[in-house]
Amino acid sequence: MADSKPLRTLDGDPMAVEALLRDVFGIVVDEAILKGTSASEKVCEWKEPEELKQLLDLELQSQGESREQILARCRAVIHYSVKTGHPRFFNQLFSGLDPHALAGRIITESLNTSQYTYEIAPVFVLMEEEVLKKLRALVGWNSGDGVFCPGGSISNMYAMNLARFQRYPDCKQRGLRALPPLALFTSKECHYSITKGAAFLGLGTDSVRVVKADERGRMIPEDLERQINLAEAEGSVPFLVSATSGTTVLGAFDPLDAIADVCQRHGLWFHVDAAWGGSVLLSRTHRHLLDGIQRADSVAWNPHKLLAAGLQCSALLLRDTSNLLKRCHGSQASYLFQQDKFYDVALDTGDKVVQCGRRVDCLKLWLMWKAQGGQGLERRIDQAFALTRYLVEEIKKREGFELVMEPEFVNVCFWFVPPSLRGKKESPDYSQRLSQVAPVLKERMVKKGTMMIGYQPHGTRANFFRMVVANPILAQADIDFLLGELELLGQDL
Repeated sequence: MADSKPLRTLDGDPMAVEALLRDVFGIVVDEAILKGTSASEKVCEWKEPEELKQLLDLELQSQGESREQILARCRAVIHYSVKTGHPRFFNQLFSGLDPHALAGRIITESLNTSQYTYEIAPVFVLMEEEVLKKLRALVGWNSGDGVFCPGGSISNMYAMNLARFQRYPDCKQRGLRALPPLALFTSKECHYSITKGAAFLGLGTDSVRVVKADERGRMIPEDLERQINLAEAEGSVPFLVSATSGTTVLGAFDPLDAIADVCQRHGLWFHVDAAWGGSVLLSRTHRHLLDGIQRADSVAWNPHKLLAAGLQCSALLLRDTSNLLKRCHGSQASYLFQQDKFYDVALDTGDKVVQCGRRVDCLKLWLMWKAQGGQGLERRIDQAFALTRYLVEEIKKREGFELVMEPEFVNVCFWFVPPSLRGKKESPDYSQRLSQVAPVLKERMVKKGTMMIGYQPHGTRANFFRMVVANPILAQADIDFLLGELELLGQDL
């Protein structure tokens, strides 16, 4: 970037601040929002790491730069970043850009407050409780508690910590020495945060008992019962079962009612990781997939995924009404949670969590809900299911495409079988050769910039694509493009 006059400090110069921010917002609207959501633009402008380092000039210097240079850097940052709002970004379980949610995120960042006391965040303390109340009502509870967490993994870890504390409250003071060997249970299709959480909380990954799943990826309740009995026979104390509503790869929904029956018989905390599938509760047509969720003790739900509320927006919901969150995590810091304040100190919710500073994550969801209404969000969910069916039927029509299984959610798992492998399924090296196809196609699409789709192996299955139908602006034309582009990229394989 060309040298020019260094940018002087903007402190105390509101006109300069306004001019800079208006220019930056203009760049954001142009590059991230308009171009970033246009099918005629690239999903990403791929560069190898060393080249990208040179293009961005990442080194931090002792001298400041000019306004023109700063604006150019802002544009470059957006230009070389992946556009997750693009209609052909299918790579993650989050995609899309809701304008009202984005407006909420801009306000949140501008106010730069922390969600720990009514004193410092009066609007958001009240707003968070109202949003959590709405989410709990959709689960099926008319009371309870909850908190927004920094992602679904942390929500799951909170649930594990709360379940342990409820069973052994002495562990808060005495630590692990107050505990017998504990066991928790989850399916082999669970999110990896369950084992990470067990390690982080000092339970150890050996405490996680992996329950079998059926051919569709759903936990088998009979095996859960067997695993619980086995753990007890081996001297461990079962304390928690984590079911999944919307598994990461196959999009499976565990049979919650049957699992709740097992938990009830054994007196175990029942947690549902609905980080991905929880938003289906908004759809009267499809919410049956989560039948039984109202029997859970805790639920993790990420509106930043299927609802496109924007990162991060992850709620932990509790049926408990005994202030368990605060009893488990509270430390009563006298410099922050003074008990002689001039307002109701019950509004100071920060002692419920292990953080001190905490982002405001409720506004983006609240503002989007205000704009869309529950009916608008329901249409968004139903549209995703409808487009999923369209994709499945198109896959069935086209030579070279093969479904891994019929989806029950918006995860569509399929193979692209290139011309050289068609009709050769009986060959001894078929699976090995098929497994090499997805990585090659992924490299080609990313470097071309046309789209991004995730892939993975699964058990004995060779690498397959996992298409995620979630972006609110996705249309049938984007589905058609996806399939056509795979055929084009793979025609020589």
